[in-house]
Amino acid sequence: MMWFDGGWGWGSWFMMTLLMVVFWGLVIAAVAAVVHYVRGAPRDGRPGPSGQRAWGWGQGHAEDLLAERFARGEIDEDEYIRRLTLLREHR
Repeated sequence: MMWFDGGWGWGSWFMMTLLMVVFWGLVIAAVAAVVHYVRGAPRDGRPGPSGQRAWGWGQGHAEDLLAERFARGEIDEDEYIRRLTLLREHR
């Protein structure tokens, strides 16, 4: 039986193992990125409102933003009701 006596010795085994771990890590990361993209997860990391569509924000997000502005005191109750009514009319 002939033995190959050249090469890197143990270094080649270490390098082969390292490259295999990197390869499978990249494959898993790519699959996770595709699943994340296909599910249409929001870009800011927050869970999306119930009215969210896969291609963008839905009506529920606008209402949530309006409610947040009202809660912070940026708009008064009359303005909140007027804008909320306007949003709901244009569904």
